[in-house]
Amino acid sequence: MSELTITRAVRIPDAFRIERFLSNPKLGPRLLFFSGGSALNGVSQQLKRYTHNSIHLVTPFDSGGSSQGLRLAFDMPAIGDLRSRLMALADETVLGHPDVFRLFTHRYARTADQADLAGELDAMISGSHPLVEAIEQPMRTLIQNQLGTFRAACPKSFDLRGASIGNLILAGGYLNQNQQLEPIIFLVSKLVGVQGTVRAVADDNLHLGAELANGETVIGQHLLTGKEHAPLTSPIKDFFLNQGLKAKDRAEAVFPERNRSLVQSADLICYAPGSFYTSLVANLLPAGVGQAVASRTVPKVYVPSLGPDPETGELTLPDKVHTLLTYLLRDAGSNCPVHKLLNFVIVDESVPEEEAQEIRARGISVVRLNLVSRASAPYYDPVPLCEALVSLT
Repeated sequence: MSELTITRAVRIPDAFRIERFLSNPKLGPRLLFFSGGSALNGVSQQLKRYTHNSIHLVTPFDSGGSSQGLRLAFDMPAIGDLRSRLMALADETVLGHPDVFRLFTHRYARTADQADLAGELDAMISGSHPLVEAIEQPMRTLIQNQLGTFRAACPKSFDLRGASIGNLILAGGYLNQNQQLEPIIFLVSKLVGVQGTVRAVADDNLHLGAELANGETVIGQHLLTGKEHAPLTSPIKDFFLNQGLKAKDRAEAVFPERNRSLVQSADLICYAPGSFYTSLVANLLPAGVGQAVASRTVPKVYVPSLGPDPETGELTLPDKVHTLLTYLLRDAGSNCPVHKLLNFVIVDESVPEEEAQEIRARGISVVRLNLVSRASAPYYDPVPLCEALVSLT
């Protein structure tokens, strides 16, 4: 068997490719994203118009937001970002399962009485709640079983206020499947008709940690993002996986073979917008990620976030590119050529040309496009961003 490398000229946006994918998204390209958080959800929803084959490797290491209570109660990986991405990719048409989608995206009221919410949960488990009653069999019974498992294992102190029903179903499925995420993610993907593939980047139940330039160590994603707590007062010097939340105890995660296979099937690899460390770099920490990326000869694209990011402080775009490559090279090996890890940086045309030139000096192409519309500002307009990505495949 021979392996050939073929190069071609690329037009961005490529009207022919865009029209072809829009006409038949079931045969669309396999765009693989390393991401977490909600920053890519709008793009994911739009992406369904172009391809039903996108791949999303999502961090399970968060410790705040909707995942926090479940992680503390059941000592499990974070599922909030996984649920969010599954819903963003769900088939919302009449051909999908809109009744299941409505249940998964339902949240309990934040101001409700705990006893009332417990009663509402019991009604869902029994099948008498309108949201569950509307779901056809056998999907209804599958959902009732997961919620029942969650209810049986749930500590009395668990706060249901503001809880996402989708998260509770995923948690019940995790407990039902011998504390494994993969089977319940697969089941939920089928239940809501996910038009793509969503997987946790690793199976390990770990947390995020950072050593700061001032010598301080911070453990826990919720303390790093600058959203739920005050922003960091010193730059991140080193970023790592940790065994728990109480003290520094460095740990390793392994990039599963099934995810390596997904990388090998990708037509494009994208380091996606989001919180730089906790949503992007976190996905590059498991052992094997850098090697898998380097071994696949397809376009590798970084799309930096727009606007301020409390995690990066004063880092410039070239600084972020350097940091991204630093963590990839830790696994791929210091002798790995840059072009095997990153080929393109796609940015809005507002990015200064001097920053673009600094990145180009490393042999990386910078593509400056009009990616922010009046309606989307200050964030990316999903349409031109999706069209830029599919044009590169």
